[in-house]
Parts: sequence; structure tokens; C-alpha cells
Amino acid sequence: MSRVLLRGAQVITMTPGRPDAEHADILVDGDRIAAVDENIEAPDAEVVDFSGRIVIPGLVNAHLHTWQTALRSVGADWTLMQYLTHLHGECVGHYTPSDMRISNLAGALNQLNCGTTTLGDWCHNVLSPDHADAAVEGLAHAGIRAVFLHGTPYRSPDIPHPLTEIDRLLDGPVRDHALLTLGMAVQGPQYSSPEAAVADFQAGAERGLVVSMHQSGGEPAPGWEAVRAAGLFNPLTNIVHGVGLPDDWLKTLVEAGVTFTSTPENELGQGHGTPVTGSLLHLGAAPSLGTDIDTAVPGKLLTAARIALAHQRSLDHARHLQTTGMHANTPSVTAKQALAWATVEGAKALGLADQVGRIEVGMQADLVAVDARALNLWPAHDPVATVLHADIANIEAVMVAGTWRKRDHALLASRLDEVKDQLRESGERLLRTMHGTAGSPA
Repeated sequence: MSRVLLRGAQVITMTPGRPDAEHADILVDGDRIAAVDENIEAPDAEVVDFSGRIVIPGLVNAHLHTWQTALRSVGADWTLMQYLTHLHGECVGHYTPSDMRISNLAGALNQLNCGTTTLGDWCHNVLSPDHADAAVEGLAHAGIRAVFLHGTPYRSPDIPHPLTEIDRLLDGPVRDHALLTLGMAVQGPQYSSPEAAVADFQAGAERGLVVSMHQSGGEPAPGWEAVRAAGLFNPLTNIVHGVGLPDDWLKTLVEAGVTFTSTPENELGQGHGTPVTGSLLHLGAAPSLGTDIDTAVPGKLLTAARIALAHQRSLDHARHLQTTGMHANTPSVTAKQALAWATVEGAKALGLADQVGRIEVGMQADLVAVDARALNLWPAHDPVATVLHADIANIEAVMVAGTWRKRDHALLASRLDEVKDQLRESGERLLRTMHGTAGSPA
């Protein structure tokens, strides 16, 4: 197997007990990290000089509806209700398998370009087995690591998740791709009857799958108590948004090991409510992060991390001023925490904490090199803050499972112009199905 030695960079391992940043070499052997140390000698390895760069674990975008990529930016001025009406009410049924494939391919390539190596693809527009297979094919062709969270358009609350499809995917289309795993994007207890919610959670538990659900609908519905009574909340439970959950429920869920994924830019912009970040931190937990929908916000996870950090600091500053009459002397949240939300916590949310999110021996070689020599980052006095300040132009190299997906600031993907043409054609056709909506053709 191929061996690559990354030399000369400052490395942010995100590993407890190690410095925030350190000068270290990284030896990659095949798809895994073989060593992290100073002055590694590996005569048989290809040496890559990353002097002036900062190497971090690949980012983990824990929540993205990648199937919407072809409709990028059309909902930038939509509220949550407009989004649900126009996209889910008028458009979803017009998607073909080809639309699913090209959106997932282009969306995943964009994530790689932005430094995301692991994607939680929350695919809740699976209209048929062909749609599912096409979406999986798009992810696989892009070369990203992904959890394909199988979902369907909104159903009657009494209808449980289609388990025949889950088992079919487990037995073939997902199993056949080394970088892909399967999860369930369920309607969850907020939007299901208690019986259907319990059935979905039990099905996920029996198969050892991440069970992820939306929650931004206010007070918990009766299904939440039914799932709790059945003892089905656990570390493979993932709640997206979590807005509106009372403190006692948050405490119960955190104690059960449930993970939360915040999509701060979209939550603030479309009207979901206040991100749950502060409430989780108060309980000793932390959110993972997602970018949610390319229809409304850019798919840059570092932007989401900066927004989450700034928003929580703003709330904490205001609270401190109100209670003490003085400005705070120290920040309530650090840049290191925000970077953890985009790496370590994302890996936990997708059930991959033993594989990605940190740079450690034995972990998957999912790595990102940030070019800190660029004018917008230089001089890089604080490596962690520098990474958070980085943009796409600063993401020099991206490696997934030991394979380069981006080098010298360019994606290593073939026929990008053809991908872009197919994406544009898909988007234009889908826009014509949304009659009378802002941003769509007449």
C-alpha cells in the first residue's frame, strides 16, 4: 500500500492531551494514519512538504440535504414556511433519479473543495429505490466519506420508515462502497405517532444504525415520551436543530448520549429559532455542525463554525452585561471549541468517532491542509483561529482515506464542466415546477 509522509506543517490533532497545535510529521500508510511525531523517518514514503501549512482533521458536515444542490441559492430569501411550501410542497415529487445523482455528486465535490471529508447526507427525498441508488452513486463517484441517511418525503404520522429499503441498501448499494455507511433519516417523534416513532427507533437499534431526526417544532409531541419509555434514546440518536426542546428534555437526552447537530446560519436566517449551542454547553455537551440546505446558505462548514461561535458569544456577552452591568473580561467559548464542533463532535453525531475527527495513529487518513501563507491568513499567530478564518481559496489539499481529493488548491475530479452543465440543466428544469415562487421562472 502507498505511504505518504506529510512534513513541515503545524498540526492540529484535536486529540486530548496534545497541544492545540504542534510541529509534527504525519505518516499515512494506505488509508490510515501510521504515525504522528517529530522528524519521522520513512525512506519508502512519498514526502510532501507542507511548510507554512496547517493540517487539521477533515471537517465533518453532519447535516446536509445534498439532493438540493441543483437549486442552490433559490431560497436565500425564504422563511422556513416558504421553504417547506415551495420545495417540499411543490418540487420534491418532480425529482428524477438523475436529479438525485447530479446533486449528490456536485454537492459532495463542493464539500471536498471546502475541506469537508465526511458528510452526513440527510436524503429525505428518496421517492423510489432508483432514487436511492442514484443518490448513493453520486456520493460514491465524488470520493467523499459519507453516511447516507435514508429518508422519504413527509408521510402520514402513522406510517413507519420503509425498512425494506433500509435492508436492501444494507445488503447491496451501500455495503459495496468502502467510504459509505447507512443511517436512517426518520420523521422522528415530533412528526410521527408514538407507535411509528418507537418502531423506527427499534428498527435502527436492531441494525446498529444512526437514527437522525429534525426537531424545531416547539414543545415535544407525545412520541418523545413513548421513545423515552422504551429506552431507545442512545448515542446513535441524532437530533438536528433541537430548537424548542425544554431544558429537562435536553438534560435527559444528553444523559442518554444523544447527539445534536446545529445548522446555525440557516436556523437563524429562516426562523427555526435560537441555536441550541448554549443549552448544550451548559449541560457539558456540545453540538456538531451542518450547513443544512444549499438552497438557502453556502455549504461551507467553517462559516457555520464561525457563525455558531459568534452567535453564542453574543448571547453570553449580552447575558453577562445584563446580570452584572459590566462587559465580560474573558470569552465564554473558544475557537478550539468551535473547531471541535466541526470535527470531533461531527464524527460522534455520525457514529464515526473511532474513525475520523482526530489525527491519531490508527484513525482514517482524512486530512486537510490549510495554506496559512496566503495574505488573508498571514501571519498565522494562532493556528486554530487561522483555520477558522480560512476560506475555500485557503484549502490547499484534502485527503480522504489516504487518497488525495484536492491538491494545489484544485479538485482532483474529472469532467467538472460536464458536472456543472448537468447540475444547471437539472436545476432549471426543477425550478419550472415551482410555479409562482420567488426566484423561479414564470
